[in-house]
Amino acid sequence: MTPNWIAVLVAGISSFVLGGVWYSPALFGKAWMKENNFSVEEVKSGNKAKIFGWSLVLSLIMSANLAMYLNSPGITFQLGLLYGLLAGVWIFCGIAIVGLFELKTGRYILINGGYCFIALGLMGAIIGAWR
Repeated sequence: MTPNWIAVLVAGISSFVLGGVWYSPALFGKAWMKENNFSVEEVKSGNKAKIFGWSLVLSLIMSANLAMYLNSPGITFQLGLLYGLLAGVWIFCGIAIVGLFELKTGRYILINGGYCFIALGLMGAIIGAWR
């Protein structure tokens, strides 16, 4: 079997879009900036092409990698969601370990780890449903 590459593309883009919403001022953007001691000016001064370009590429790589794990005939929406969330636990734990050593707060870990957890669940659900 080969993965559905259209589903992989859509799943990767979904993670990218989720990040835009997750880190927006409407959700966790203000708290994320506070946890990182960033000002609005600092965030705005970042190289947007580099940040957004690489974020999209890395989201697509994550999606393709997850699709390889989900590449079996019995995968459904529910299993894709479950396995995506389980992969998200790995990343959440990795972010938590690094955050602990960097003396970051629990809030920092929850914001960043939570994004990865939800993003991978979403990607898994899309890949699982779109066989």
